[in-house]
Amino acid sequence: MPEGPEIRRAADRLAEAVAGDPLVRAQFAFPQLKRFERDLIDRRIESITPRGKALLTRFDHGWTLYSHNQLYGVWKIAGPGERPETKRSLRVALETAHSAILLYSASDVSMWPSDEIESHPFLQNLGPDVLDPALDVQAVAARLRSPAFRGRALGALLLDQRFLAGMGNYLRSEVLFAAGLHPRLRPKELDDAQLARLAQALLDIPRLSYSTRGIARASGMRSDYLADTPDGFRFQVFARAGQPCPACGTPVERMMSSSRRLYLCRSCQPDPRAGG
Repeated sequence: MPEGPEIRRAADRLAEAVAGDPLVRAQFAFPQLKRFERDLIDRRIESITPRGKALLTRFDHGWTLYSHNQLYGVWKIAGPGERPETKRSLRVALETAHSAILLYSASDVSMWPSDEIESHPFLQNLGPDVLDPALDVQAVAARLRSPAFRGRALGALLLDQRFLAGMGNYLRSEVLFAAGLHPRLRPKELDDAQLARLAQALLDIPRLSYSTRGIARASGMRSDYLADTPDGFRFQVFARAGQPCPACGTPVERMMSSSRRLYLCRSCQPDPRAGG
């Protein structure tokens, strides 16, 4: 499943394609949404923004389209009237005179009055978006210290969207490596310096991934995040099992945490249960 940086970049591309132009066609595959098709003609998309791993498409007449890709959904951009060849089922089509954005295979789609969208059950359970520019280190540190999260193992906590929305599996491995912390540690076991490093990494790593606009590339069993600049985001440990740690040269290891693969350096991220 795409993580916060990828979803935000997708939202940027979708908004660039259609935001601000009047819609000439709207199509929904879901019977309960058919009534909105006519209402959306000549309306404009004001914004397309991510909330965790959901997208909110806000229209200028006071309604917002909520969509969550889940495992199989995907947005595509096409010319007006065009439909890419695919075996996927088209769920939503929003077209202007210049471009169309098309949602395939997703099942979690609904329309909400914009002033009520925050009452959506998924959004109510989300923590702050990890890429929200207003989120700062102090706020992240406060969440780590809070009773709801301070007793959770980091390996599980960093996947919990109630903690920080938009975090995901590759980000989890990279954040813990950057902070030098083992996934079995809990926030309440960290000293002030460790907690500060973790809070900073939770902001820096996702933001670097988003801002350098990395491109995922798979080669055999290895995946790298390539960046447009030398300072861009690259995997340090994720999907690099058996390769030398970039900090100390110890082979990177793979383990399972919360039923997901996690990568770490045993030397840079010592296991507290092994006595360091």
